[in-house]
Amino acid sequence: MSYDPRFDRYRSPNFKRTKQEGDRTGWEKPAKPKSSGSFGRSPQQTAASWGRPVERLKRSKFRLWAVWAVLMLGGLGLAVNLFYLQVTRAPALRKQAEQQQTLKTKPFVPRRPIIDRAGNVLAIDRQVYTLYAHPKLFNHSKAEIAAKLAPMLAIDLSPGTTSETELIRRFNLAESGITIAESLPQEVADRVSQMQIKESLVDGLELLRQQQRFYPQQELVADILGYVDGERKGQAGVEYSQQNLLERSMPSIQFSRSSNGNWVPDRLTAGFVQLDDLKLQLTIDSRLQRAARVALKEKMKQHDAKRGTVIVMDARNGELLSVVAEPSYDPNQYFNFDLSRYKNWAVTDVYEPGSTFKAINVAIALEAGAVKPNTVFKDEGRIFMDGWTIQNSDYKFVGARGPSTVTEILKHSSNVGMVHVMRSMKASLYYQALEKLGLGQTAGTDLPFEVTSQLKNREQFINSPVEVATTAFGQGFSITPMQLVQLNGALANGGKLVTPHVVRGLFDRDGEAYWKLPRPVPKQVFSPETTKQVLEMMETVVDGGTGKAAQIPGYRIAGKTGTAQKANAGGGYSDKAIITSFVGIMPVEAPRYVVLAVIDEPKDGSGGTVAAPIVESVMEALISIEKIAPSKK
Repeated sequence: MSYDPRFDRYRSPNFKRTKQEGDRTGWEKPAKPKSSGSFGRSPQQTAASWGRPVERLKRSKFRLWAVWAVLMLGGLGLAVNLFYLQVTRAPALRKQAEQQQTLKTKPFVPRRPIIDRAGNVLAIDRQVYTLYAHPKLFNHSKAEIAAKLAPMLAIDLSPGTTSETELIRRFNLAESGITIAESLPQEVADRVSQMQIKESLVDGLELLRQQQRFYPQQELVADILGYVDGERKGQAGVEYSQQNLLERSMPSIQFSRSSNGNWVPDRLTAGFVQLDDLKLQLTIDSRLQRAARVALKEKMKQHDAKRGTVIVMDARNGELLSVVAEPSYDPNQYFNFDLSRYKNWAVTDVYEPGSTFKAINVAIALEAGAVKPNTVFKDEGRIFMDGWTIQNSDYKFVGARGPSTVTEILKHSSNVGMVHVMRSMKASLYYQALEKLGLGQTAGTDLPFEVTSQLKNREQFINSPVEVATTAFGQGFSITPMQLVQLNGALANGGKLVTPHVVRGLFDRDGEAYWKLPRPVPKQVFSPETTKQVLEMMETVVDGGTGKAAQIPGYRIAGKTGTAQKANAGGGYSDKAIITSFVGIMPVEAPRYVVLAVIDEPKDGSGGTVAAPIVESVMEALISIEKIAPSKK
């Protein structure tokens, strides 16, 4: 800006001198400013420009309120969530945190061993190893390692292959984690470890230690022991029924996570790792068990039988000295056998006992006073009842025997004669006696999965004469082999119904009893006079009747044969399938042992030719083991 004396003011540089004549000032009007503002705007434009700040102010206030509302809602939501987490869900979250930060577990504890009556080990836990291969870590060629490893391992081979070629084939399956062998014993694992050290193969082979239930007698006592599965739970036999006795109790150990994330125990109870020395002892005699299994397998093979069982019981107290069922299995490799092998059909299946039940029926009739040993009945050989034909098994060869005493009827196993004997007493009393003996119930043994025997209902039995007739010679009802042994035990011990069992109890290393399984009080079902008479009658069966194959020179043996038709699933009886059996009691002068053999579906033979020789073999072994003196005759 410069000073102009004509106007006595500073001249604005925006003014310029005019070139037109007559201009008073000689200056032109200032140009419109280029900057924003109200200069050069219309009144409408000026008014509009003054209204925008108000609008902006309103928008700013709205934004402030919106932010405030959001903050308040967020704070309120946070407060509600904090209340929910810290008050409502606090107990659940606390429990979840404890579960994540603490761990309770029981240390591995071996199951108690199982021993027989003589102290021989039947089942025990042992350390075994699984061998894994990681070929990518081998320091030598696969062929070299296979050559050194093959002699140590027992490998299943396919035809035309060798252990070395099989190992090389397995090494080529993957780069790592190949299972080479399982259940390796300690001595084999030690040899593999030594080879690893000498040959510098530590990184190529891996031995994983684990515990395994081991049965040193293999199939010998499998029917009684059962087996333990991969989760260490018993699945059959006493391994199942006595699970609570075989598992040692051990307190849990609590672990907590340390600052570095590792689990550390909170505290250890002093002496918690100490194991008791208790063993579960059975009543089984392994020597007798072996003799019974050999005799049974031999006869089953000879007669091409479907299955069979042998049971030996001490009638004084119900102790089972032997329980054999064939076909059996190796509990060390239970997974290689069919499921049907795992059950002991001596307690899990029922069958019609046939003539082996006649001695029990005679005892019922004698106890009721309906007959005496010398009571005479007419044996027609064949009779007809309610449209059914009942005849003796030897009717085609012998025909009618005519007048026969009860002793003779039992000796020759006459079906018709037994029908007359049992019809000499009231049907209601007969049915009551059968119930008293436990038919329709179980024998109460400690072997698992025992089934109940089957008996017709009272009304059907009493009102149907044919039911009484068929029951008289052992058909029309079903029992287990174990219950038949129990009933014959009552004939051997003076009339007491004892409970068959295989468990004696828990014993320490000195043979002292720590705990014994409680047993029911024996039930008196026959008088001693009745049982003595029946045993003398049964002795004639072995001396000159159907059970002559069970004779042992110098010993008094009572017995009864049985050959029964098998019932069809759809009703009626099979024309071909039979069950043969023989039950023996010895010695007659001081009866103590009951031996039963049952053979299912032999291709030929009868109870006297198939089952009786088995009982004879078992009794010979029993005489040797128990040192039974010859009878005084």
